[in-house]
Amino acid sequence: MIRRDYYLNQLKLLKDQKVIKVITGIRRSGKSTLLQLFRDELKSQNIKKAQIQAFNFEEEQNVELRDWRKLHQQIESKLVPDQMNYIFLDEIQKVEHFEEAVDSLFVKENVDIYLTGSNAFLLSGELATLLTGRYISIHMLPFSFAEYREAFSDEDNELRLFTQYLNSSSFPEAVSLSKIDSKLAENYLRDLYDTIINKDIATRYEIRNKTEFGRTTKYILSNIGNPTSARNIANTLSNNGQLTHNTIIRYLDYLTQSYLIYSVSRYDIKGKKILTTNDKYYAVDLGLRQLLLADGMESDIGHKLENVVYLELLKRNEGQVLVGRTDENEVDFIIQKPGGERIYYQVAYHTDTPETLHRELVPFMKIKDNYPKILLTLDLVSEEYSGIKKHNLVDWLLEK
Repeated sequence: MIRRDYYLNQLKLLKDQKVIKVITGIRRSGKSTLLQLFRDELKSQNIKKAQIQAFNFEEEQNVELRDWRKLHQQIESKLVPDQMNYIFLDEIQKVEHFEEAVDSLFVKENVDIYLTGSNAFLLSGELATLLTGRYISIHMLPFSFAEYREAFSDEDNELRLFTQYLNSSSFPEAVSLSKIDSKLAENYLRDLYDTIINKDIATRYEIRNKTEFGRTTKYILSNIGNPTSARNIANTLSNNGQLTHNTIIRYLDYLTQSYLIYSVSRYDIKGKKILTTNDKYYAVDLGLRQLLLADGMESDIGHKLENVVYLELLKRNEGQVLVGRTDENEVDFIIQKPGGERIYYQVAYHTDTPETLHRELVPFMKIKDNYPKILLTLDLVSEEYSGIKKHNLVDWLLEK
């Protein structure tokens, strides 16, 4: 089992803090496993079994507890007095009015609450309304490359493994199945995609035209890293004007709320403002994308590399991730830190010719501040050009 130490360490820091811990993320990204790992950690700290209560509301044995009153009664009756009690509620969105039970438990001084859910509900404004000021969210992704390498610890060629990572799924269960048979992993991904599209999205939002919704989803996945507008998508996909601009806006919102894709706003570096049009989109999993689009391994590699870097920046959570714009040039990513500092990133496959290198450096050169500027490529040699640092992308992902 891969320990997912990055997320586990966050839970350790938040242990016993008077705030509800909400772990969000796409289905099957490892949230339930993370909670199990954390429960094991608690036991290693001599927390007694009676102090830990865990419920997964996808399990048949907990169906009756989807009534929040019964759930509250069950938990309260087993609380250990004068000791901290750790309450784990997995797939909490299946409990109607769960906030009533959570609120009542939260006010108790000896209760520490952990929630998970993969439904769009746990990202929407509904959650913020129900648990205002009382929760902190930890957003969980499928395996990063560092975690993926840990899963394939017998592979000593990191570049070869990274090529595999670019073209395979990083969902934990898909990774495990791929070691047995790649077809098993493919079947798993197809079923997962079907569940997300039909159960998490189409049913919840009552989408009538599933065919058009499916076409929109594939269009976005095939255009990762490209500036995209709802109007352009509607014009491209519309059949007799039935697919409207407003419909596309709703579809994009559903896809981002389900964590299948992520939207990144563009930022005007000179004007110091976020642009309201032509966001970029990235996929939560490149293997799932490739399966749906049937792309070749070498196709669109530049945007695949961008996708990997975006997810890594999102995971590291050092600040808001934006796309930079200056004049006619673009910087792939800006990390806007809470204190106002920034880090600029440019991503390229190789810069093995002077022309290619110049093209990648020009956007940096037009930025007149002194914040770090980093060029990530698959070139083996790290170099520096007038303060702009070039790093090997694989080494950066592994934090070497």
